[in-house]
Amino acid sequence: MTTVVPTSEEDPALSVVRFTSELAWSDAGPEVMEQQVSRLFVEAQECMVTNRWLDLTSLMLTSADIVFSNSKVSEKDLECIFTVICNLVTKSRSPDEELEMAKLICAKIIQQPSDKPALRLKILFNLYNLLDNAYCRFYVFMRALNLAVSGKVTEHVIPSFKKIDSFLKEWNLEVQDQRELFLSVANALKDSKSSAKDSFKFLTKYLATFSDEDTYKMGEAKEEAARTIIEFVKAPDMFQCDLLDMPAVGQLEKDAKYALVYQLLKIFLTQRLDAYLEFQAANSALLKSYGLVHEDCIAKMRLMSLVDLASHESGRIPYALIKDTLRIDNDEVELWVVKALTTKLIDCKMDQLNQVVLVSSCTERVFGLRQWQALRTKLGTWRGNIESVINTIQANKITEDSSQAVQGMMIR
Repeated sequence: MTTVVPTSEEDPALSVVRFTSELAWSDAGPEVMEQQVSRLFVEAQECMVTNRWLDLTSLMLTSADIVFSNSKVSEKDLECIFTVICNLVTKSRSPDEELEMAKLICAKIIQQPSDKPALRLKILFNLYNLLDNAYCRFYVFMRALNLAVSGKVTEHVIPSFKKIDSFLKEWNLEVQDQRELFLSVANALKDSKSSAKDSFKFLTKYLATFSDEDTYKMGEAKEEAARTIIEFVKAPDMFQCDLLDMPAVGQLEKDAKYALVYQLLKIFLTQRLDAYLEFQAANSALLKSYGLVHEDCIAKMRLMSLVDLASHESGRIPYALIKDTLRIDNDEVELWVVKALTTKLIDCKMDQLNQVVLVSSCTERVFGLRQWQALRTKLGTWRGNIESVINTIQANKITEDSSQAVQGMMIR
């Protein structure tokens, strides 16, 4: 039998074992309680002496449910108890043991997410900060994120989403873990009714992890790909995306269930209002099933159509063409041009005398190969112009220096 060396002060872990076991056995009578408390206390001592920290963690968590549900235990005491338990991970002898200890603690904490969810979340983040292993931190973060969603306290985790990029560098995750992270964050943002743009951003990050080589895995992304398309169409302030270039989205084109959703995306990114109206006439029930409001879609497609005109009409768009394309009255033309200006979709001037819009620049609805080639051509032109300016300046400087040298010789 292990010999336990007594100390002048009781170890915090032993104090927690004593307190929780007394609480757990308080209804069994003094004799039974004393016997059980002594047994657990000795077992805890043996774990500590033999460095069996995983076993000690399991033992200390045995009465965790009772501690949470007991009205006599304050939230401050609860936090102290779990601070002691969580601190055991710092004594682990390997990353694997640290992960197993973290899993045990997380499993207990997330069992009742609706009971004191904010406190449970705080405990998990305390645990997170005590961990050394990167993957352990990722594991605890994901449990905290799921707890926040289930307990409806996502406002406590949303600020951390701004650090996801730095977390990714720290955690060094495999692709499957990245997918789990991006999708969970997108769901948390959706459930909290936060910015649609933020939810959309993480959904696109999730979809971007799939490539043509992931044919087998890509099937699992169909539902999220369709959801991302609908979120884009619904958003009144999003007019550009790269979804069409993503294999996870491209698989929907010939999919029996989602082909029409893919067709809707193509209309919003590559066509004009007339194409949408034709689609809506044939698929109004489908649009309603996804919660799309016809009037909102028309408003967005009018702006998208105006951007398309700006891209293809050599920078000069007649009022009459805008009227016909957007299917509006004459007196509404300038109103829609102003809307496009306000949303920074186009940069232009209105020539009211000649009834034309003069476009200097516009937003691209998609940024694919054609847009990259155009940008490369522009950059090449700018580089050539800059080199020409530099050569001219250098030539003028040489001429000026020569002239000054000749003048100096004449003075002498």
